[in-house]
Amino acid sequence: MTERSESHDDPFALHLAALAVLDDGGVVVGWNRRAQDLLGHPAAAVIGRPAAEVLLEPRDLPAAREAAASCRRADGWFGVLKVRHRDGRLVELGLRAHPVSRDDRIREWLLAGAPAVDVLEWQRDRAVLDGLYRRCPIGLVVHGTDLRLLRVNRAIERFTGVPAADFRGLATGCFLLPDDARRAVDRVRQVIETGRPMVYSEQFVRLQWDPAQERVAMVSSFPMKDPSGRVLGVAEMIEDITERHRAQRRLALLDQAGSRIGTTLDVAETARELAEVMVPHLADHASVDLLQPVTHGEEPTRALSGPLVRLGASGVGAQQPGPPHPQGEPVQFGPDTPQAKCLAEGRPVLEPVLPPDWFSTAGRQGTHAPGLGVHSLIVVPLAARGLVLGVMTLWRSLRPDPFEADDLTLAQELASRAAVAVDNARRFTQQQQTAFTLQSSLLPRSVPDQSAVEVALRYLPASAAPGLGGDWFDVIPLSGTRVALVVGDVVGRGIHAAATMGRLRTAVHTLASLDLEPDEVLSRLDDLVNLLAAEQEAAGERPVGEQVVGATCLYAVYDPVSGCCSLARAGHPPPVVTAPDGQATLLDLPAGPPLGLGGLPFEAREIEMAEGSLLCLYTNGVIGERHIDADTALAKLCAALTRPADALERTGQAVVDSLVPSRPSDDIALLIARTHMLPPDDVASWSLPPEPASAARARELTTAKLTEWGLEHLAFTTELIVSELVTNVYRYAGGTATLRLIRERSLVCEVSDTSHTSPHLRRARSTDEGGRGLFLVAQMAERWGTRYTREGKTVWTEQPLADSLV
Repeated sequence: MTERSESHDDPFALHLAALAVLDDGGVVVGWNRRAQDLLGHPAAAVIGRPAAEVLLEPRDLPAAREAAASCRRADGWFGVLKVRHRDGRLVELGLRAHPVSRDDRIREWLLAGAPAVDVLEWQRDRAVLDGLYRRCPIGLVVHGTDLRLLRVNRAIERFTGVPAADFRGLATGCFLLPDDARRAVDRVRQVIETGRPMVYSEQFVRLQWDPAQERVAMVSSFPMKDPSGRVLGVAEMIEDITERHRAQRRLALLDQAGSRIGTTLDVAETARELAEVMVPHLADHASVDLLQPVTHGEEPTRALSGPLVRLGASGVGAQQPGPPHPQGEPVQFGPDTPQAKCLAEGRPVLEPVLPPDWFSTAGRQGTHAPGLGVHSLIVVPLAARGLVLGVMTLWRSLRPDPFEADDLTLAQELASRAAVAVDNARRFTQQQQTAFTLQSSLLPRSVPDQSAVEVALRYLPASAAPGLGGDWFDVIPLSGTRVALVVGDVVGRGIHAAATMGRLRTAVHTLASLDLEPDEVLSRLDDLVNLLAAEQEAAGERPVGEQVVGATCLYAVYDPVSGCCSLARAGHPPPVVTAPDGQATLLDLPAGPPLGLGGLPFEAREIEMAEGSLLCLYTNGVIGERHIDADTALAKLCAALTRPADALERTGQAVVDSLVPSRPSDDIALLIARTHMLPPDDVASWSLPPEPASAARARELTTAKLTEWGLEHLAFTTELIVSELVTNVYRYAGGTATLRLIRERSLVCEVSDTSHTSPHLRRARSTDEGGRGLFLVAQMAERWGTRYTREGKTVWTEQPLADSLV
């Protein structure tokens, strides 16, 4: 491309074109210097000669004659011809022919020529320029250095609704609102001062004659300069991208909603997330109202009856939503309100333009709108699985543009996604409540009446995990005023874990009634867990070889007579023992395998505990939180237990405050026991030789001790019980018999021997000489049983202190 074509000058301008003058006969009568430079023929060589002879090839003569004839008919001609250069080559020229004189005797023609390539380039530039101003869909605005408009194209005319000719001489930004106009002036001034273009600047504008409609324009500004580099003005390409921007904003809002809505399985939190996502991207104010059964985890009826509960509300600016009731409380909508209509029909409601008195009228109907100034409204149902769960209401009061059909479509899509999250949270809440109800019914509701220990219990369900766990605790009175303390944790969560916990707790009660040693209790529980796992495998509820049912457990038996405590654990955290002087230590207790592994032994340990000591049993949730390591948690646990004289409830709360976050990720079971010992005066023990007179001796000792204790009314029945039990030792067991009486909440009578043979209660026939003794014992005692030790067995009975059973 030549220099002049790059400058976009007219190649037929007098100072650029090759000029020749022909008379009416086609003879050259004028020839300029540019023609000589372009074709190589000096003026002397061509003037006076026919142009066809000097400049044209014979084969081009017909085209030249046709051009001449056309020129005469139309008084002018334009076209392209091949002209002979002096060196013989042909030069393709664009030619224009015009008459320059006309009378009856003289007729001459002016020919202006230029290289065809320059002519074509100039024509394309003219076409592009014409297209920019007349047919281009992108707006073009030309500003002068005085910040006044020089020219705009037809796209600006369509964008603003003002004829293009009317813009000439107007101030820059004249068709915008004042704030937008100032930004436009600043932008143009910056380009003029710096001489640097600004490309793809996104502008939010409002037109003076349509202030309610916010538009988005993509503006590219560049300086216009003369050949010397002086800035002559600024041209701006302006594209209306309002619809594209709104579509992108809607897509971004959908993407944002996917990550912000339904982050928790909590109905109220999901409703709040939905309201917050809507503001300010789609609405100025938003509220989410759910049917009351949904908030409780229940399934709503298809009758779509209220009331509703407002669980989510959000707003921008000084005018907050502020319903006339606190969030979380029921709200009623009038029968003619958009919310009631949406709820009843299950279809969205769009009110793009509300009348000025709408708020006062609707307010009386109970719409709970955010306040005066509301001019546009959307109400969409929250529906999932064919059920309407509630409604979402969107208002616009601050931004002037009303809701459109696309806004309604977007609100429906977001409401649909949120409804699924709400329904999932509702169903999870229902499952949680079912599991919690089951678990609560399986946990002890009160501490049984006993004097061996004073206990404080804490149970906190997990709030962040999917379902409740299987943590449990128990306080089980045993014979001889002893007490069993149990804490366990079932693997897994949900209803199955709670049901398994209930079965294990029942099994522990059954095993405790047999007065088994702690390690023996855990061995039996281990067998039960293996049996449960086998049942699951047989039922196809778990893959073969995959252990799903499992548990940990700590079982302790405390004897207030001796002050001894026997403990064993199965994969459970060790207990903490606090001495009366406040020294808290982690008990070194053999860990044992978790329940369900099978075939591995458990080992018990016996310790002596002074009166007033604390024994703390807990599940892994107390020390297993992720925000703290296990060693630090155990240190904090011991620190919270260093004040044994404090009230147990206060101590239990101190442990929770020190270790448990506000939203624990695991269930927490905590049992703290303060030990007591029976006064020595309330216990009497004698050793009796294996001889017939021992029964009479036992009766004498018993009567004397009961008289000393003021329990003479129990002497007769207790003598019969003691006599029968001691006689059985003499007749069937052999060896020394130990008789022990304990006065506590009841009168306990124990007879121990070195035999492991258990007496059996049976009904004697009328012809039998014996077999009625144990039957009489069972009738006279409130409770009786047998417990085994490594040295033998103990047969015990309990009688109420108030009255004799006879």
